Amino acid sequence: MPQSDLLRLCAVEAVSEGAPFQVKIAGYPAFAVYFVEGEFYVTDDACTHGAASLCDEGDLNGFHIECGWHFGVFDIRTGEVVSRPATCPLKSYPVTVQEGEVYIRLV
Repeated sequence: MPQSDLLRLCAVEAVSEGAPFQVKIAGYPAFAVYFVEGEFYVTDDACTHGAASLCDEGDLNGFHIECGWHFGVFDIRTGEVVSRPATCPLKSYPVTVQEGEVYIRLV
């Protein structure tokens, strides 16, 4: 994949295992970057139910992020809703790691 198709989010070492890491880039929604079981995952940071920041107020348990406002749960691998009151999935992004940097492809 050409480098121009990718958006750099952060360095690999910026993301701790099991803790969401927020990335803000002008012109884009805030992103949540996760490192779980040796893999990186990226979703939008805002809960689709109440717009709370999942990085600031969420609780990551394995592959599930729970919103701290109303306790909706999402699968970080796909963005799919695991538990209500959320009904709309999170936007998730294909991740590429190159030379110690985390990139996503906007689709």
